[in-house]
Amino acid sequence: MQRNSKSTAAALKRGPIVLVGMMGVGKSTVGRRLAARIGLAFVDADEEIEKAAGMSVSEIFERFGEAHFRDGERRVIARLMDGAPKVIATGGGAFMQDDTRALILDQATAIWLDADIDILVDRVSRREGRPLLKGKDPRVVLTELAAVRNPVYALAPIHVKSIAAPHEVAVERILEQLPAWQ
Repeated sequence: MQRNSKSTAAALKRGPIVLVGMMGVGKSTVGRRLAARIGLAFVDADEEIEKAAGMSVSEIFERFGEAHFRDGERRVIARLMDGAPKVIATGGGAFMQDDTRALILDQATAIWLDADIDILVDRVSRREGRPLLKGKDPRVVLTELAAVRNPVYALAPIHVKSIAAPHEVAVERILEQLPAWQ
């Protein structure tokens, strides 16, 4: 079922919908499903960074370091913020960058997808290639990152809790809140 009500359209007049939050929260999966439901294009910022760099996020981190990656991430997200309505999934650290966060808050509808640490640990264990977790205990890293990042993610005007349920539940929760935020 496609949903594209007047109130959803009004929320989208600000341009893209940008999903922010911790790694493993489901930004890409939820973003794809949300975009399909409301009839918009979907863009994964990490995939766009990989295309632009010609290498994976992990390779960028290994070869050039996090600062280089963040600079490329900032440039790619700025390019994606072209005013066209679409759904953009960002990497977990993107919203932590002052310039990127300011751009998103000014030109998009930012949605913080949040989840409990247990859910994040379970989800990140299903996929390799997360540079910030390489050789480390995911629970410790995610707990430390959440302590620093969650207050910043909370600046997003829409907050949706992702639970241990199908990602469609998060999509429904977003659709319930989108019309309210204008």
